[in-house]
This record gives sequence, structure tokens and C-alpha cells, in this order.
Amino acid sequence: MRFRYATEADAPAMARLFAANHHDALTEEQRAAQGFVQGAFGVDTLRAMARDGELLVADAGHGRVAGLLALSVAADMGDPPAAVLGLLRAQPELVWQGRPLSEVPWLLYGPVVVDAAFRGHGVARGLFGLAVEASAGRAEALVAFIEAGNAPSWRVHVDAFGMTPLGEYTVAGRTYTAVATPAEQPAA
Repeated sequence: MRFRYATEADAPAMARLFAANHHDALTEEQRAAQGFVQGAFGVDTLRAMARDGELLVADAGHGRVAGLLALSVAADMGDPPAAVLGLLRAQPELVWQGRPLSEVPWLLYGPVVVDAAFRGHGVARGLFGLAVEASAGRAEALVAFIEAGNAPSWRVHVDAFGMTPLGEYTVAGRTYTAVATPAEQPAA
């Protein structure tokens, strides 16, 4: 498995992976068992994000994307999804290492999705490690949000990777918990 920045050529494979794991494409039972992703990420959006250096992939070879992770500046998004807008609005109440998130330089971590055939094989951990490494010198923290009820995402990001809950916020009747991890600092 090779972990790298996505290229524009990866966009169709990433779009298929995203669509297969989208909240609306899964049953309630599937969402409870494997988690889900949200938002609109079609080929054109993913191609533009790859061009801007905002996507990391787990490359399984032969054109197969085993996983993807977005790493971006939330405040710079042209048309952020509702959950990201809610996160941006909630920053003053979310606390990272004793300070309001609004006072911390941070990158948005996610969405992240792993192909079902590759789950349990270190793909999410490899993407997480690359995201922390890629944030060196760019941010103090990587911040994600987990929708209430997405227990698989909580188990991976909080229980396994040690991301710290910062607080909750609600958007359109849906509750999210913001979580964060330190960004890697460049060696002195």
C-alpha cells in the first residue's frame, strides 16, 4: 500500500469510493456497522481538490484507491457543507489545549473513507499518519467532526487514534462532536 497525495487522475476512483460509502447509499444497519461519509464529492470536486493538494490516498495499485482523506483549510472553502459551516461557527466554544479553536491555526481532517475490502488492514492509520506529517508547519491541530451515531468513526478516530473531543455542535437537528489531534511540528 502506498500513501500519497491524490492526483487528478484518481478522481473517478475516489468518486466511486465516496459514493459507495455515502450516508444516503447505506442502510441504517450498514451505517451502524461501518460508518459513513457525508457531503457532495463528485468527480469534478475531487479533481479540483486533488489539483489543490487537498486529498491523500491509499494507493492499492492498478488504479485502485483503497482509501482517501481530505485535508483542507475549512475557512477557505468556497461553498462548505452545513456541518463544516457549523464547525466554523462553533469555534469560539470548542476548546483545544485550553484555547478556543478560533484562536488556533487548524486544518480540517476529513472526510475519510476506506474501501470495505481494505478495512482492518491499516489503511485509515496510514492516511492518518500521512495527514499529521503533511500538516507540519501548516497548522497546530487537525480537526474533524463526527456525527452522533457514527460509532465506527468514533472508534477509529477517538478510541484508536487518540483524537481529543473538543465539544459538540448542532446543525439542522444533527449533532456533531469536533475532535482534534496535534499537527506534527517541523523538526528544529
